[in-house]
Amino acid sequence: RWMAGSEGYSRTQSFGGEEENKAKDEFTHIAIVYKADGHITAYRNGKPYGKTYKSGSVDFSSGNYQVLFGMRHGTTAGSNLMLSGKIDRAQLYDKALTAEEIALSSSGNFVSEAELVARLRPEQKIVRESWKTEIAKIDKELSKMKKRKVYAVRPSKAPVTHLLVRGSPFELGDKVSAGGVQSVTGSTSSNFGLKADAPDAERRKKLATWISAPDNPLFARVIVNRLWHYHFGKGLVQTTNDLGFNGGTPSHPKLLDWLAAELKEQKWSLKSMHKIICNSATYRQSSQENPKALEKDSDNVLLWKRSISRLEAELIRDSILTVSGQLNKKMGGPGYRDFKMYNHKGSWVYDATDPEGAEFNRRSIYRTWARGNVHPLLAPLDCPDPSASAPVRSITTTPLGALSMMNTSFVLRMSRKFADRLKAEAGNDINAQVKRGFELAFMREPKEKEKKLIEDFVKQNGLTALCRVLLNSNEFIYLN
Repeated sequence: RWMAGSEGYSRTQSFGGEEENKAKDEFTHIAIVYKADGHITAYRNGKPYGKTYKSGSVDFSSGNYQVLFGMRHGTTAGSNLMLSGKIDRAQLYDKALTAEEIALSSSGNFVSEAELVARLRPEQKIVRESWKTEIAKIDKELSKMKKRKVYAVRPSKAPVTHLLVRGSPFELGDKVSAGGVQSVTGSTSSNFGLKADAPDAERRKKLATWISAPDNPLFARVIVNRLWHYHFGKGLVQTTNDLGFNGGTPSHPKLLDWLAAELKEQKWSLKSMHKIICNSATYRQSSQENPKALEKDSDNVLLWKRSISRLEAELIRDSILTVSGQLNKKMGGPGYRDFKMYNHKGSWVYDATDPEGAEFNRRSIYRTWARGNVHPLLAPLDCPDPSASAPVRSITTTPLGALSMMNTSFVLRMSRKFADRLKAEAGNDINAQVKRGFELAFMREPKEKEKKLIEDFVKQNGLTALCRVLLNSNEFIYLN
């Protein structure tokens, strides 16, 4: 039987119509009318189907609802909820049709846009195309005039919080006011002095003031430790997420204190702290090995050299685009999507794709993330899951990561683009092509013993294969 569903079945009732036994052999016209007064009426092939019933009215906000055809009602758990069949045509109207209008719409005398255009005279088609062009221009201008949206907090009145007697939500104890963490000592009190029903805006302001108080012993240290971790791969305190009693001890406690004091002195300017760290002798060290130092400090805790680190997955992708000459340097604006999104049985599915074009060759920071989409190149290279935060990004060396760098369609395509760039910039001379390739990929010229090997390799396998080798080399992927 045909039924109308709405709002999670809240407005669903049976029309009490006859069982459907012809739809499997012939197309059947079904129309359902939702009137403003709550009455819902069904029609089959232009005639009333079952009985009209009344339910509550619902307001639908723009962009927040879907129209779904073919969901079964009353099926057993675990069975297929989707109706098997083919929809020939679906139409939505901006008003509740009358019985006469539905009868006319079911008659089969539907004229498509293509049929209408085919009947136009040549001069009418020219006018139509000019109007379409004009409409497209106007739509483009209107899209530029739309106000930019900014996501911000909407302060609201927070509910009163109570102590729960023995943890039971049914036994409420004393009221609890918002406050800081009492174990963080300092002259700034963890008691915010707020009422139990203080609005959200006041709570946030008090929390921000307490966190950034000059005498807060943790805030500045946590920030500079994260900055150090960003530049060196690990923090002065290696447990980046825990500087408390259960965390690690600082390898250089005086340096940690000095950086924290300097951050306050620089008026909390992160840019100034980045400059101080990057100009330091420690940061500017080479990665050359020192046998004596290696014997005493194999983990480089004392920072006697610059530790070799692999580029992040996003940087590897961006670097490949750069050396191949395909990086789109456009800044700002909407991001790009490298996945296909569709609805399957009421759930959204995200399938990874490898789209081509300049709009998809922007920096990875403009990539639109879909939590259900596993990128064939970025994921094997430890690109983190955006649905969960982590203090440290994992760096693993796996066969899957190596294979993705060798065989994904993106790497193969960029290898061809890289080869095209070398031919355009260095001509047909193999030595000149190899030299230019090393300059772009490694920022150096090839050594004498490399030249002969590479020349023979290019003659046997081609320039594109060499470009793929350069993109897969440790010297390209690792920061030395």
